[in-house]
Amino acid sequence: MKIAIGSDERTHLTDFVIEELKRRGHDPLPFGPLAENDPEKDWPQTSSNVATAVATSQADEGIVFCWTGTGASIAANKVSGVRAALCHDAETAQGARTWNHANVLALSLRATTEGIAKEILDAWFATPYSDDAWNHQQMERIRQLEERTNAHMDSSSA
Repeated sequence: MKIAIGSDERTHLTDFVIEELKRRGHDPLPFGPLAENDPEKDWPQTSSNVATAVATSQADEGIVFCWTGTGASIAANKVSGVRAALCHDAETAQGARTWNHANVLALSLRATTEGIAKEILDAWFATPYSDDAWNHQQMERIRQLEERTNAHMDSSSA
């Protein structure tokens, strides 16, 4: 699986997660300071670039980082079709995948240890999206919210 991954800074945690992805057989697609030739250093743009890669099928899923993880998740969620979830533990990652069909994982550079990151990745990759009618209805409602927001943005810029 191709995983877009970006951060506003390269740290021991980002390097660990990239290596962990490779160890699991995934193909990381790095952005921002994690990429060799990406001049982008700001978390809003780096997270947006990761999210856009997911939304346009250049990557299957994404992982974004910033100091708290909150800003990276907010920026990623501005991209239509992305459901970024800030996860501090495996249980939250499992719920985000099951009930929210999250396709971008947001992690805190400050609060996430390597051990916790590994547990989160275990839960993230082991948990399928829920396939029941109620969850499909919720995802349809999210798509409708995106459509209304996009239509409103299009009409107000005209």
